[in-house]
Amino acid sequence: MIGWLQGERIQSWEQGGRRGVVIACGGVGYEVQLTSRDQNQLVDGSGCTLWVHQVQRDDGSTLFGFCEQQERDLFRTLIGVNGVGPQMALALLDCCRVEELVAAIVDGDLKRLTQAQGVGKRTAERIAVELRDRLGAWAPLQEPSLSLVDRSDVKEVPLGEPCLKELQITLETLGYEDLEIRRAMRAVASGTEVPAEDDGDAWLRASLKWLSQSA
Repeated sequence: MIGWLQGERIQSWEQGGRRGVVIACGGVGYEVQLTSRDQNQLVDGSGCTLWVHQVQRDDGSTLFGFCEQQERDLFRTLIGVNGVGPQMALALLDCCRVEELVAAIVDGDLKRLTQAQGVGKRTAERIAVELRDRLGAWAPLQEPSLSLVDRSDVKEVPLGEPCLKELQITLETLGYEDLEIRRAMRAVASGTEVPAEDDGDAWLRASLKWLSQSA
């Protein structure tokens, strides 16, 4: 499962109302579908980083990319609603920014939700009913992304940024949610035996130990 890509944008593409970019990573070109807003942020020939959700089907796989982790997390929340597929979730994020979409769902603003392509009134109602309580205290809007951890809030996490990002990606690949990962990081950083700042393996072991004990 691909969760994150960093490379060079080779070109943009549009096909049948869908759009995205091709990113070169390690000699491979990944075709990633984006919102129009994210596509416009990326420039051909420039480096870029995308948070990715991979959808696997019998006829192949599709990568959905997002410039911000919060977008990817909300996308995953949306496709958990019955009747909301990846294309509809992407249309909702194309229509509204993350904070606007969360506010529309929490407030039951059906008019705003139905502005997204393919979203009818019944689907909008289902989204609002199923997600209102969950998004009312949605963690990613209240806490910073792990890759941009506010160190004053975590009692100074003594881990370099590259190791921090690698740790996050590894734990995500193992199936842990963003909030669980942040809690584990806080617990390890606040413990009595804090791993060395350049020992990513030790941080991973300590985080997994805390996650298994708190399960």
